[in-house]
Amino acid sequence: HVQLVESGGGSVQAGGSLRLSCAASGYTDPSNCLGWFRQAPGKEREGVAGIDKDGKTTYASSVKDRFIISQDNAEHTVYLQMSSLKPEDTAMYYCAADRAILCKGGIAMRDYTYWGQGTQVTVS
Repeated sequence: HVQLVESGGGSVQAGGSLRLSCAASGYTDPSNCLGWFRQAPGKEREGVAGIDKDGKTTYASSVKDRFIISQDNAEHTVYLQMSSLKPEDTAMYYCAADRAILCKGGIAMRDYTYWGQGTQVTVS
């Protein structure tokens, strides 16, 4: 049973930084793609960043050059380093896993099967 647990959210002033972590459990092999998504109040959930098994990354245009996704396969953890935060980055952030053999590591929600409960990020 795959479980994803996010941490690292909080409140920060505009221009600040936060680092989100997502610990995955329930599997031992590193064959998966991982992604970060966010949902602001009253808005649909949107893709933020994804990473495939080879470390290739994909970013939404709104966060490119500000956010960095990375993973530690040995620890089954994916990170999202967020810099130059803006008020519009305020949202609940979710990590997700795609365990398909040919996973893409993109930012399309339909590709991801497992989801965490989310961690809140507030930028003022």
